[in-house]
Amino acid sequence: MSVGPTPDEIFRRAVDEGQRRLDQSTLELVSTSFIAGFTIVFGIAALGAVEALVEPQFGDAATVAGALTFGIGVVFLVVGRAELFNENFFDPVATAVDHDESWIVGPLVRLWTLTFLFNFVGGGLFALVVAVDGALPAGSGHVLRTVAAQIAGRTPLTVFASAIIGGALVSLLSYMLEGVDSVGSQMALAYSVGFLLALGPFDHVVVTGLHVFLGVLFGAQISPNQWGVVLGVGTIGNLVGGVGLVTLSHVAQVSGSESD
Repeated sequence: MSVGPTPDEIFRRAVDEGQRRLDQSTLELVSTSFIAGFTIVFGIAALGAVEALVEPQFGDAATVAGALTFGIGVVFLVVGRAELFNENFFDPVATAVDHDESWIVGPLVRLWTLTFLFNFVGGGLFALVVAVDGALPAGSGHVLRTVAAQIAGRTPLTVFASAIIGGALVSLLSYMLEGVDSVGSQMALAYSVGFLLALGPFDHVVVTGLHVFLGVLFGAQISPNQWGVVLGVGTIGNLVGGVGLVTLSHVAQVSGSESD
């Protein structure tokens, strides 16, 4: 039976991958972030379409079917190596910890800022295309509108807790991707995390924000305050779960093994 890489080996891989991400030119970073934004809208649109098709005959099972479909969008992201905010927490932070130099703070902020911004630009523009009348199967708009209203109607505490879970899930994906070597294994991991993310649904601020925006395009009534909670509280929760819970825990794991 083959044995996977040790935590130290995974960390070293993450450092190399994080360096690659931090070294991207502005054009490359903007492009990959834009691509990730419209790719994730594929998954959201497919979720709405499948739920609309399945619900009349199978009721609540449509939620599971929609989540299973959304997972394909995360596979597209991973295989295409697109840059999604939160999915790029673990590797770049591993690089920053490994270098232990202040200069890397600027590239890290640049990476996260441009990724966050152009994820929404790419996803928002593609959402306008998806929302064109007749572009999706009948009933899809109703599903997307309903889910968006449910997401936006939660309390700030609920959003925060959900975002911690979502941030932890996606950062765990980043960690586990460094522990496998085959594309097939990467696809299986990406699909599993995508399914769990949508089944919750657990908040990933870009995915959730684009889902709400698509719902608004289909007629959901979302107040500015609700938008603020979705984006602001969701981002903080993702950072707590992704960086604070998962990334720093694995960094501590590696530091502890090196001190033994």
